[in-house]
Amino acid sequence: METFPEFDPSIAAEFGAAAPSTISFLGTPLFEADNMLHLLIRFFFNLLVAWIIIQFFYYKKSKRRDYYVTFMLFSSTMFLLIFLMENVKLQIGFTLGLFAIFGMIRYRTETVPIREMTYLFMIIGISVINGLALSISYAELVCANLLLILLTWILENQNILKHRSTKIVLYEKIDLIVPERRAELEADLVKRTGLKIDKIEIGHIDFLRDVAFIKLYYTLDKDETNTIDGITKLNQYGG
Repeated sequence: METFPEFDPSIAAEFGAAAPSTISFLGTPLFEADNMLHLLIRFFFNLLVAWIIIQFFYYKKSKRRDYYVTFMLFSSTMFLLIFLMENVKLQIGFTLGLFAIFGMIRYRTETVPIREMTYLFMIIGISVINGLALSISYAELVCANLLLILLTWILENQNILKHRSTKIVLYEKIDLIVPERRAELEADLVKRTGLKIDKIEIGHIDFLRDVAFIKLYYTLDKDETNTIDGITKLNQYGG
């Protein structure tokens, strides 16, 4: 492939050609219309995709405004970080290393539920894709994002996948945990918890205190989620 030398203003002036109109300061362009338009288009496209996923899939069930804000800011910040680093030709290994670091942080001040962690990874991944995929067409980029939105819709749609939640109960009527009295145990748990129980598992049994840990499986109502299924102590609750 034939290559062409870079533009030289002195040679251009000698032959009467006009120099590029880009104004620079200390060797750095002050404004480049094409690059600015490219940045804005991709930024708002990434923002739109993140907003669709967070608003219509995550927030619809969880109603957690704190994570809503976190995901949106994470998405925008990660996109700009990746996009601008790509523009200065940093190594892709470094950008993916940053992605791994952010994923391993896990907000050490509290235990992040698995659903929130999944959406966090997804938002970061989408931002990395939109920030790094500069050599593919806009059609391919839009298709990749639509595929992720479609996959999220399928997995969150309770008409396609039924979500079964769990709850751990410290149960004191230890005489009911034997297999022969399982129907009585289930009836008592339904009455006291108000849940439509699908399955019961007997866990740790303490004969000294006459208590046992029981794990209840039940189906949530439509568009409902439970973020503290496995919590049994107050200090495990992150707010």
